[in-house]
Amino acid sequence: MNWNSKEFMWLDWVILAFGLIFVIWWVYRAVKKDKEAMKGADSQDYLFGKGEPWYVIGAAIFAANIGSEHLVGLAGTGAKDGVGMAHWEMQGWMILLLGWLFVPFYQLLNNKMGKIITMPDFLKFRYTQRTGSWLSIITLIAYILTKVSVTAFTGGIFFEFLLGLNFWVGAIGLIILTGIFTVLGGMKGVMTISAIQTPILIIGSFLVLFLGLATLGGGSISEGWSAMIAHASQLHDGFGTNHMFHWDEADPMYKEYPGFVVFIGASIIGFWYWCTDQHIVQRVLGQTKGEANEVVMARARRGSIAAGYFKILPVFMFLIPGMIAAALASNGQLSMTEHDTDAAFALMVKEMLPAGIKGIVTIGFVCALVTSLAAFFNSCATLFTEDFYKPLRPGKSEESYVLAGRIATIVVVVLGLAWIPVMMSLGNLYSYLQGIQSLLAPAMVAVFALGIFSKRITPKAGEWGLIGGFIIGMIRLITNIITDTGNADMQGAFWDCTAWFWQTNWLVFEVWLLVFLIVLMYVVSFFTKKPSAQQIEAITFTGSYKKTIRDSWNMWDVIATLGVIALCAAFYAYFW
Repeated sequence: MNWNSKEFMWLDWVILAFGLIFVIWWVYRAVKKDKEAMKGADSQDYLFGKGEPWYVIGAAIFAANIGSEHLVGLAGTGAKDGVGMAHWEMQGWMILLLGWLFVPFYQLLNNKMGKIITMPDFLKFRYTQRTGSWLSIITLIAYILTKVSVTAFTGGIFFEFLLGLNFWVGAIGLIILTGIFTVLGGMKGVMTISAIQTPILIIGSFLVLFLGLATLGGGSISEGWSAMIAHASQLHDGFGTNHMFHWDEADPMYKEYPGFVVFIGASIIGFWYWCTDQHIVQRVLGQTKGEANEVVMARARRGSIAAGYFKILPVFMFLIPGMIAAALASNGQLSMTEHDTDAAFALMVKEMLPAGIKGIVTIGFVCALVTSLAAFFNSCATLFTEDFYKPLRPGKSEESYVLAGRIATIVVVVLGLAWIPVMMSLGNLYSYLQGIQSLLAPAMVAVFALGIFSKRITPKAGEWGLIGGFIIGMIRLITNIITDTGNADMQGAFWDCTAWFWQTNWLVFEVWLLVFLIVLMYVVSFFTKKPSAQQIEAITFTGSYKKTIRDSWNMWDVIATLGVIALCAAFYAYFW
């Protein structure tokens, strides 16, 4: 048998099959044990899970983030544009804000409201009922259009290049498998499979990284790194793709990533995603049941710190292997063309790893795809059950609420499948995904940040900010589709007078939209009713609560936090 075969062999298929059977058995065992401990169905445990160790929380946050858009999109972007997209991945420092700043706020609200909260719950409490309902609607729409469909679509591409499966077989198979898994497993299933797949995914990806560098360097990893950097430095008319900031307007990448604006734009999206997005925050909200506040906060914070370290890894797991793939393809050592950069990571797995190892690593990748998609499904079920079904059908049994969450999951699966053909007609998928995130993030950031840090912002101001920001973002999205993201030559008086709106760089537009919404919310606050004493009290830390926060961390938490910041800073310094 040829152990160095560049194809997926029978041994890999056998290992993949038995590995997946083992994973299914392990998850089934964990879920069954958990249900027995609960002595019956409980909607909050199904949706949020119970208290997990900090390392499981960290792994779950990391696993919820890693999806097929990383396996396909991030590696493909690395092959095409180098480290330009690393701003969106080098955000371990941003996750620290979740643990140190937002967890205490969410826990405070949990104490005030007497129940586990969702993100819409926060907005309902701080602003108006309508604001929270709009966030639920916006989030559900965003998950269907940008999460479920994108993950399934790129998953189909990954399976096509790695396993040779038909695109639709891979995409539909993935989304159906994940839907079944989420309905039956709930949050406990997501947490369990996260703990299984994270080490496999990390080890497998670093095998790809090191074997790719060794191949490029003729057996030397350090020589391979030098060769990769040398190749990247010659791309894009000699301006290079081995640096994160592009200052020269003549640089082909300046149009997409202009100067320091790229860091600001990525941070806006990161703030929304890591600190306020339901499917990420849910990993720490689920740790708030039946324990002292300081214990809950300590575990959630340490899980966030662990996730901060994990978040540094995807650049090395996916983006840099994409850069290696481009260098290998340039000298004929990898069967990838410049038009197939999205196949970079799948081809690296297929052609760099030895037989048998391919199958083991693919188990981790399949689990990663399922976990990421399951996280979106589960969050959708949570939002629907907590923010729509329970208020409309109070007093129902726990079994009824669990069933409602499962039905909502099935609906999301169907809608996600229906949207895939539409997504395929919209051009560059990864750019489209980032574009939508840049249009949704400013409203979320403005409403959440001002709602927490400013006592002057009125309930109506939050409502205007969220709804107004969403409407403006969707109008920009429609013009992006019509004008090919501002690249089409549109004729007519209307298009001429509105060119500033649809031709402005997407990152610049994102920054100015955030500024506009902040100003709008302050202006509206001057003319509308002030927040109630209860709403202000909810975002005010008392002396006793400050002591609880202080008791929840120690010196080692601070040292671990500084470690995340130092690693992020070192990466920026190297690839500046």
